[in-house]
Amino acid sequence: MEKVDENYKVPNLEKGIAVLEYLSLRSAGETLQDIKSALDISQTTAYRILNTLVRLEYLNFSEDTKRYKLSRKLLTLGFRSLNEHNLLETVLPHLRDLRDQVKETACFGVLGDEKGIFIEQAQGHHTFRFVLSPGKPFELHCSAPGKAIMAYLPKTVRDRYLSYMTFTRYNTRTITSREAYFFTERAACEYYRNYSGMSSAQLCEVQVLETYDCFTGDMRWLDAIDESTATARDIAAAAVRYWAGEMSADPLPEVLFQGRYRLTPVP
Repeated sequence: MEKVDENYKVPNLEKGIAVLEYLSLRSAGETLQDIKSALDISQTTAYRILNTLVRLEYLNFSEDTKRYKLSRKLLTLGFRSLNEHNLLETVLPHLRDLRDQVKETACFGVLGDEKGIFIEQAQGHHTFRFVLSPGKPFELHCSAPGKAIMAYLPKTVRDRYLSYMTFTRYNTRTITSREAYFFTERAACEYYRNYSGMSSAQLCEVQVLETYDCFTGDMRWLDAIDESTATARDIAAAAVRYWAGEMSADPLPEVLFQGRYRLTPVP
């Protein structure tokens, strides 16, 4: 290994990297005083380094707790450092294919601690289109990628992420509470219970107390997808039919409900 010339060291850069490595082991974050003491650097130097990393969006700073935490921007650098068979090389052709089908921007993201993290995109063909910054977090309750990820998570994982959500309202269409799936027919409810592997779940009658919003879709469109052979085009077509409220020849309607309700167990 080639010996590194000590004359070319950049002390403040080394200190900045030390700050990142230190905070990577502290998910709750640390205060300025904690960081300068742990790394044995002056308060002025620590403040300048932390302020620079916040400005560059590598750190988040909480005014309430006065703590600094790593942002998800570093995740983007991690993905870019993977070898030639990396995940992005696998994902990008599918992103572009999906973009070409729908003409809209197609996004790739992953789950972070509490939110989604945007990694890459294939920009849409329209003159007006949205562009996201890699490493930027996105809400799971009110974004298309977030809803898509949540829909296919195992129940235990999905419930954990739901427990973190504050359901911040951004417009009149924003989901502001945990929604529930109801069924207008007992047969559809029993089908879902057996299909989803929850055969021991309790059947209940629903009394609606207050409705915020609701949507009725046909489970047949999504359940007919063969995950072993389905293409992105197949999945997109099924999703379009479902969210358009289109009913199949033998529908199994389910109601995505937001509001207040009371459940009464039935035999």
